[in-house]
Amino acid sequence: MGIRTRFTELVGIEHPIVQGGMMWVGRAELAAAVSNAGGLGLLTALTQPTPDELRREIDRCRAMTDKPFGVNLTILPSVSPPPYAEYRRAIIESGITIVETAGYKPQEHVDDFKAHGIKVIHKCTAVRHALSAERMGVDAISIDGFECAGHPGEDDIPGLVLIPAAADKVKIPMIASGGIGDGRGLAAALALGAEGINMGTRFCATVEAPIHDNIKLLLVQNDERATNLIFRAFHNTGRVAKNSVSDEVVARGGKAGAVFEDVRPLVSGAQGRTALETGDVDAGLIWAGQVQGLIHDIPTCQDLIDRIMHDAETIIRGRLSGFLTEGRA
Repeated sequence: MGIRTRFTELVGIEHPIVQGGMMWVGRAELAAAVSNAGGLGLLTALTQPTPDELRREIDRCRAMTDKPFGVNLTILPSVSPPPYAEYRRAIIESGITIVETAGYKPQEHVDDFKAHGIKVIHKCTAVRHALSAERMGVDAISIDGFECAGHPGEDDIPGLVLIPAAADKVKIPMIASGGIGDGRGLAAALALGAEGINMGTRFCATVEAPIHDNIKLLLVQNDERATNLIFRAFHNTGRVAKNSVSDEVVARGGKAGAVFEDVRPLVSGAQGRTALETGDVDAGLIWAGQVQGLIHDIPTCQDLIDRIMHDAETIIRGRLSGFLTEGRA
């Protein structure tokens, strides 16, 4: 049967499944495995400490796959921002043809990527942001429901409402993200008006994900309740796995008059990286979504994508069509 959509045609992939660009996780091993399995793998630009090291990581990924893959560039407001323009230049000069942008005011980056013929997917958490990105000239939207890991925005709209609300207004191809981890999620996303799915947390629990087995096991053992919403008081909400660190961040952030400095010692990216690399689940923040409740094993990316496609096709062709009845005369 197969599932072809405007999105698969846009980026030249076999299956409408994208691996989210995740800090410390979006490396060549994972991106290449996803792409080789027929999806779209993404390297995370800022995981690499310098633009030159990003160039090397792109070369490393190319040595592992001859299928399309892309790079995520997330732009966040910062007191001392990374050299975004230099990372952008590394992406362009390396011949990357697909970029996922996310975050704050991406216009200059989108303009430059588009000027070099690069397809741009922009990640959004609200319909108004998706429409703004569409006007900006991006080629596709990734719409993130409140269930997602990372930053779900401040509107708290779950995918069941957000995806069709966006589909009603967005004209360019759109993929759904947040709370999706199996074939049921893909079938549902297509029914709601999306043309593919983006998965982050689910791809962390795969053989090829370059993180410690303890973290993968944590994702399998946790259920859908095992997340914390942090930074709510600072209007920069993030969803992370529940552990002693995120519990403490929630406690400190919930106190009257709390400021970001109260939690800063707990939330550094370096500590999160330590958790992922050493397997110490309480070393730092572990970004994960509610989809943990749907993760029950640690397959290869090939097995996971094959299973998702088989299950989605079975649902669309079998279970859903079985509900149809002949009209009465």
